[in-house]
Amino acid sequence: MTYRLSYDPETEPAQDALPPSVSEALTVALTNACDDPLGATHPYGMADFTIRQVIVDGAYAVLYVSHQSKTLHVTQIAPLP
Repeated sequence: MTYRLSYDPETEPAQDALPPSVSEALTVALTNACDDPLGATHPYGMADFTIRQVIVDGAYAVLYVSHQSKTLHVTQIAPLP
């Protein structure tokens, strides 16, 4: 079942500030996470099914996964060195 993607107000500008190729890769990874939230993401901190991360070459995103509302809420986007 497909999940809906939601952004914190601060995360969209953070993604826009990434180089275009990194932003595009992150968009693809987040789209894949909507189709398979646990298979297309990695645990963030404690291994649970709620706080997850998507990692691409050059950036990562932290997600709050709401299985009840079928929403992936992007809480943080940051570049990787």
